[in-house]
Amino acid sequence: MLAKILSAAVAGIDAYTVEVEVDLARGTRQGATLGLPDAAVKESRERVATALHNSGYFIPTHPTVVNLAPADTKKEGTCYDLPIALGTLIASDQITPVRADEVAFVGELALNGAVRPVRGCLSMTIACRGAGHRAITVPADNAAEAAVVDGIDVLPVAKLSEAVGIISGQLNVAPHNVDRRKLFREGKSSEVDFSEVKGQEHVKRALIVAAAGGHNVLMIGPPGSGKTMLAQRLPTILPDLALEEALEVTRIYSVAGLLPAGTALMTTRPVRAPHHTASNIALVGGGVNPRPGEISLAHKGVLFLDELPEFPRTVLEVLRQPIEDGSVRISRAAATVEYPSEFILVAAMNPCPCGYFTDPARECRCTPYQIQRYISKISGPLLDRIDIHVEVPRVPYRELKQGQSGATSAEIREQVAGARAGQTARFKRSRISVNARMSSRQIKRHCELTPGAERLLASQMESENLSARAYTRVLKVARTIADLAESSGIKTEHVAEAIQYRTLDRDLWA
Repeated sequence: MLAKILSAAVAGIDAYTVEVEVDLARGTRQGATLGLPDAAVKESRERVATALHNSGYFIPTHPTVVNLAPADTKKEGTCYDLPIALGTLIASDQITPVRADEVAFVGELALNGAVRPVRGCLSMTIACRGAGHRAITVPADNAAEAAVVDGIDVLPVAKLSEAVGIISGQLNVAPHNVDRRKLFREGKSSEVDFSEVKGQEHVKRALIVAAAGGHNVLMIGPPGSGKTMLAQRLPTILPDLALEEALEVTRIYSVAGLLPAGTALMTTRPVRAPHHTASNIALVGGGVNPRPGEISLAHKGVLFLDELPEFPRTVLEVLRQPIEDGSVRISRAAATVEYPSEFILVAAMNPCPCGYFTDPARECRCTPYQIQRYISKISGPLLDRIDIHVEVPRVPYRELKQGQSGATSAEIREQVAGARAGQTARFKRSRISVNARMSSRQIKRHCELTPGAERLLASQMESENLSARAYTRVLKVARTIADLAESSGIKTEHVAEAIQYRTLDRDLWA
């Protein structure tokens, strides 16, 4: 008999429902797996047969034909093992399906019949809920992440026989539940705090502005000045993730296979720090079967690029489009997928090859040509997309000797959250939520300057020869500074501070 089992597949970070059809091909010499399967799907035939035998079921003597509908989309991964096994048992009259029309099944089978976890289980659960399925059966290790989705029962199974009991109506499995509020409470602790940073008050201020408006930052300073330490603490002052943001981040990590076993939800903002030897694909994603790259894994969080000029220029240039659009589209012959990539870029670099160009305590041995060549490794268009350039000087001994000073991360986070709340209200009818992503029309509408601020900006545009993109960056940063000051208009002092954050536009670096 023909068996039909409900399942799901992942495309990008989204998913769609799949109907697994299994029939015994009587009168034919060999079976087949249809529906554009990749190698992992084709290999499921051997895994399923061995799992059935080791679980106490007999293997049909007739060849088996499996069709994965819709048949015109490429299928990949091992999530079809469980539904194919169940379909084989139904088609060979070994079990009678009772819940095949209401429960979806996903999972990889081990040779002994155990059900192993699969990638993208959260996205598949969301897709099954949208399709109207009442329940989804998932591997026990995926149950926590799938259970954060409301409106659908998540039934965990550890072995094939349990899934057989569910579809035949002979086993009642209690739906897995999670307390999302508890998850958010437990995930807020951090091992680092902003109050641990000694000195560098102007750099702290720049990072507060960056956190409040979602602006990209470039820190320039000699070795040992604290650039990495500051970057590590930026996530601690960012507002907490909202539920929808946490779900989106969790979906990315689930699809990438990087969600720790048993983790239900990513409740803290991600921080990614790829090494400067990372390739284009490692950074933006891709491969034969596209996977998210570092910029997508940093979605809603921080992407930290240390020693920025050491990255190959071709790698850095691929950042330009994702920074502007907040997403990256990966095109392959079989399919095109899109991954979100809304992150705060935090980059750090030395001012010259030896590192001591701006250090008054150490002599720089680099020639002007070497310094200029080192800086020019970062293209102008990429620098224009970094809103804030700030120098990080060496911390004097007297400041290092002092104990903890300054505001804590929790105190700063409240200030940042207040500025973000104003931006949320400002952009409630648009798709953005922070000043850094304002369009030209939104800049014109929300960045009204006082006469004094207008004159100052015009003067600096002429004297510093700023580009049009740098002009818009200054306006966006000034808008954020005004939000931190709870000012509806952008005043002269707001523009003056924003202009100070364009370090690499000054004559010192020309």
